[in-house]
Amino acid sequence: MNRFTWTFCLVRSVRSSLRESVRDFQESSLAICVLLIGILTSTSSPANDQQEAQTPDAMKPYKMQIRNTDVTFEMVPIPGGEFIMGSPDRDNAKQHGEQPQHKVKIEPFWMGKYEVTWDEFELWSLLMESRLRKYKKAASSPLEKAADAITKPTPPYTDMSFGMGKDERQPAISLTQHAAKKYCEWLNAKTGYYHRLPTEAEWEYACRAGTSTAYSFGDDLRDLDQYAWHAGNSGGKYHSTGQKKPNPWGLYDMHGNAAEWVQDKFDPEFYNKFSSDSVATFPLNIADVEYPRATRGGAWNFPADQLRSAARQGSHPDWKEQDPNLPKSAWYMTDAQFIGLRIIRPFRVPNVEERQNLHLDAVLPTDAFERITLEE
Repeated sequence: MNRFTWTFCLVRSVRSSLRESVRDFQESSLAICVLLIGILTSTSSPANDQQEAQTPDAMKPYKMQIRNTDVTFEMVPIPGGEFIMGSPDRDNAKQHGEQPQHKVKIEPFWMGKYEVTWDEFELWSLLMESRLRKYKKAASSPLEKAADAITKPTPPYTDMSFGMGKDERQPAISLTQHAAKKYCEWLNAKTGYYHRLPTEAEWEYACRAGTSTAYSFGDDLRDLDQYAWHAGNSGGKYHSTGQKKPNPWGLYDMHGNAAEWVQDKFDPEFYNKFSSDSVATFPLNIADVEYPRATRGGAWNFPADQLRSAARQGSHPDWKEQDPNLPKSAWYMTDAQFIGLRIIRPFRVPNVEERQNLHLDAVLPTDAFERITLEE
């Protein structure tokens, strides 16, 4: 064995050992982190009564300000119910993976009125909130201490908006599903309320908002420009959230602007698992490896048919083609300048076992490597 081969093998061995150590640490600490956040959730004081609801009927829209910042986000109540998921035979734009249709039962939750913006996301990803707190010399409550303990990504190696801008209402993009889930973990610790990504079923239910048409506004494509930014009207870039009309439940940009991560592994055959004469409860295709994972809603650079309520897309390694890292980053999608996120807050908070077994919180894909930013 020559020196080069020996060195290469050593590097591979160290990298493999480090990868396993990171994963072992992550798995062993997950229950502790979830338990701590659960304790904080149960003992924290709400900002206003609208965030609290003893029954689903009492759920109200609310706005929350992230502590120590001027950044706010708004949540809209989504009632529980049943719906028909997938595309009907009459939909001429349907794609493989959108059938067969099947009935799904959904529990109530709150959903982000808008896609998560750069202002919100970079409070975590660029340590903006903790730096602002240090600058103000503000005291750190148990919530802040828990939030500071959440893993942060390495600094981005380029402008992740790719020149499209980062004003206070533009959606965060070019991020992995792992990064989206880690942001949710940080927000949970920071606010004391449990947030996560929606499942595919929850997302489609909220998008349809009681409708059964191709889009939440109907089937007439002539109306699309009133509700969505897409390849035909975006001018080659994303736009500030909330500029188009909302769907019937008051959610903006469910069609277009930024596509949105959901919980599931993407599998075009997944719907075949469900019977047409039964009701599926909390269907979720749990993902272990990085690709493909499901996204919904379409984006500013997608054609109109990919913005339909039932349209599905799976992630691909090509979404990181320009990533200079080896191995590729677990945080950034250099070539997916269209993928963002929208959060939900379930009315019924899952317990620790459910979160772990269903991978509702961030679990590093088995074939990914997590570089982290150390706190200053």
